[in-house]
Amino acid sequence: MVAPRTRVTCSFTFEAAHRLPWHPGRCRNLHGHSYRLDVSVEGALDDRGVVVDFDDLAAAVRTGVVDRWDHADLNEILDNPTAELLAHRAWEVLTEAGLPLAALRLWETSECWVDLAPDVVD
Repeated sequence: MVAPRTRVTCSFTFEAAHRLPWHPGRCRNLHGHSYRLDVSVEGALDDRGVVVDFDDLAAAVRTGVVDRWDHADLNEILDNPTAELLAHRAWEVLTEAGLPLAALRLWETSECWVDLAPDVVD
């Protein structure tokens, strides 16, 4: 019997502003979003029966991303803070922190999000 993959996800919210100077519409102007960041890690269960402790996952995401981006002007973090580039930056920060990321979803609005997953190499 094959053991199922175990994936753990935590969600976080933060408020931030940005502007996209290249955009032909309203996004050219400074505006804000209520972002939601879903971070998933995957792996084998340890001797305690967890992939990662929820508190440890939350601490890493808060320290690496949420505390830095909450109530920030995202143009001070990235020159072109599109949702896609923000998601890629979050992925970079969290993998550098040692999290075994399985997926990341950044919601810019309640209807629009970006999904990231690791590349699979054959």
